[in-house]
Amino acid sequence: QVQLAESGGGSVQAGGSLRLSCAASGYTDSRACMAWFRQAPRKDREEVANIYIGDGATHYAESVEGRFTISQDNAKSTVYLQMNSLKPEDTGMYYCAAASPGCRSDWYAHNYWGQGTQVTVSS
Repeated sequence: QVQLAESGGGSVQAGGSLRLSCAASGYTDSRACMAWFRQAPRKDREEVANIYIGDGATHYAESVEGRFTISQDNAKSTVYLQMNSLKPEDTGMYYCAAASPGCRSDWYAHNYWGQGTQVTVSS
């Protein structure tokens, strides 16, 4: 059974940093793409970053480019999202998700989801 478990959320002031982790179990797919989505109240779920497991290629939403970094540790089956220079508009529930084959930005193209971790950035 595939499970994705996020951790690392919390409350920070604007300009601060957080690192989210997504531990995957029961999932081995070299064609998989792991992504981080976020959803703020009354807003649609949006993809902020993804990483293709096969070659480590990454993609970022324009709103987080240069501030967020997605990475993977294959030995630990874990994907990370380092978030720096956080802004209040980064506030939301952050979800880890998996799609295969390849990366897709649409949330409905992802077969597996974690339970989410809350990130709150105060001004």
